Amino acid sequence: MSGKEASVMEAYRTCRLCPNLCNVDRLANKRGRCGQTSEVRVAWAGLHKGEEPPITGENGSGMIFFSGCPLHCAYCQNHQISTDENEVGITLSIEELCSVMLGLQELGATNLNMVTGTHFIPSIIEALVLARSKGLVLDVVWNSSGFESLEGLALIDPYVDVYLVDVKTLDHDVSSTFCGLRRYADDILPVMEFLKQKHPVTYVDEKGSLKGLLVRHLVFPTALAASFSVLEYFSRELKENAYLSLMVQFEPPLGDASFPPITENEYDALLAALEELGIEDGFVQELGENVSWIPDFTQENPFPQDFAKPLPYFLSLTRSRLR
Repeated sequence: MSGKEASVMEAYRTCRLCPNLCNVDRLANKRGRCGQTSEVRVAWAGLHKGEEPPITGENGSGMIFFSGCPLHCAYCQNHQISTDENEVGITLSIEELCSVMLGLQELGATNLNMVTGTHFIPSIIEALVLARSKGLVLDVVWNSSGFESLEGLALIDPYVDVYLVDVKTLDHDVSSTFCGLRRYADDILPVMEFLKQKHPVTYVDEKGSLKGLLVRHLVFPTALAASFSVLEYFSRELKENAYLSLMVQFEPPLGDASFPPITENEYDALLAALEELGIEDGFVQELGENVSWIPDFTQENPFPQDFAKPLPYFLSLTRSRLR
């Protein structure tokens, strides 16, 4: 381990990778709100075709789903792996995580897609550096809730080609109900300012790959006004710098809550707002798609068969460790 890598790993010593600023020593197996030590746990790795078109590409995005999360949203579609209750996933060494990255490249991935990796930023950096030295050439997608500290972002930013980041809400009550923390509505603002300054231009390159910043917003049920506020914020602060992905298919993962579905009139109002606010670059999810996006990470392929292809190397590791 080089001196630079050692200093990166020291970020676990008094962990401040997310706005919780737990300050626990994860190198000594202490756990903060994310529920994880410094040992990387991965729930699934493989090709996935459910992302936005320039992220998915022809064969699918090479996704690595990390276990644990610093933000515990009440209706997280990845609830099986976002909390430490189920302990879904296997522990990987830096060398094994590097091999997963290279394996996804060999499988034909469009890019490397790090899903909820905030709490493992130092280890991901080490694995990326090692993988680059062994021939990794794929772009890196940072796929997150946006609940990151500026310290954490400053560490990972030099290794990221495109950010796929949520702006869930700017409303404190909505944040408390759906995001698990009232403060998310405040903490997301400096994150977006940081990303806008670091990546002021977003574009699709000659190969059809997105570079820069893609902001995702999922419309929460009974909170349409809060979504209009997000769109107004995006138009005012980000539309010259980023693409927008507007999603309308909210689905409680356990069917444990009764929410009214978004109506056609509400959907039309959202589309009208995009036009009125001059938001042109991006993607809008169609209303009424009959595909469930709730994965089952207890299966070797958690997703609909046509949408995903597991990485054989990761499956072999999983099978050998769960015997």
